[in-house]
Amino acid sequence: MASVALVVHPSRPRAAEIAVSATAWLNQRGHTVRMPKDDADAVGLPDLGWEGDLGEGTDIVVTLGGDGTILRAVQLVCRHGTPVLGVNLGRMGYLTAVEPGDLIPSLERFLAGSYRLEDRMMLAVAVERGGQPGEGDTYWALNEAVVEKPHGGHTVTVAVAIDGRFWTTYAADGLIVATPTGSTAYAFSARGPIVSPRLDALQMTPVSPHMPFDRSLVVDSSEAIHITVTDDRAAMLVVDGREVALLQAGDAINCTAAPRPARFVTFDSRDFYGILKAKFGVADR
Repeated sequence: MASVALVVHPSRPRAAEIAVSATAWLNQRGHTVRMPKDDADAVGLPDLGWEGDLGEGTDIVVTLGGDGTILRAVQLVCRHGTPVLGVNLGRMGYLTAVEPGDLIPSLERFLAGSYRLEDRMMLAVAVERGGQPGEGDTYWALNEAVVEKPHGGHTVTVAVAIDGRFWTTYAADGLIVATPTGSTAYAFSARGPIVSPRLDALQMTPVSPHMPFDRSLVVDSSEAIHITVTDDRAAMLVVDGREVALLQAGDAINCTAAPRPARFVTFDSRDFYGILKAKFGVADR
């Protein structure tokens, strides 16, 4: 029997309805279901609330929401390599694999072993307080890490080194370090390039830069990007949309490829370029 975790969008009634029906279907077949405690309370199944490590001992995580729900689920389970199946209840749905009506057939296929796993590179972001490695926390990101201004009215100033060699100093509203998956997220809105998810690379894109060099830079995943706050004004570190640390002058982050990828359940080859065309209305000419 399998252990299935459900991660549910907190404010979408349809997501709660599907969570309840999927739980009943799984329980009837002897499988166990768990949810983050807040999710379980929100859908009216408090007994399924899980306060421990959601990825430990879990065979699959099913997300009911959009790409934001997937980002939250990945944060909860990525260090265990637990596969994620995304059910599209959002707007963009880059990472979701199935529509709501296909959830039960998809679970049947997964439980029968008829599925594929697609790995996506993740970003490891180590905070260095006062420039000292090991003095801060490490975060993992599926999309991006951003060093940005915490308030309006000024820029951040950061010095960047690539693979241990000084590159340049950026004055900008923010600096994004994105994975290939994240190239279609915030980095895309900052006019960064779209990068195939089959590549292992890091993409650095400034946000509203106040400097002549305003282009993105794509480097190999083996090359670390080191970003140091050089101005007296603080900067905020945002990881996959979550504010995680306030950086002061002399603090730094070191961005590298994470030691483990995020894993997604698929049933057919994912047509990345077809998805791009559909989401952005790219016409055939």
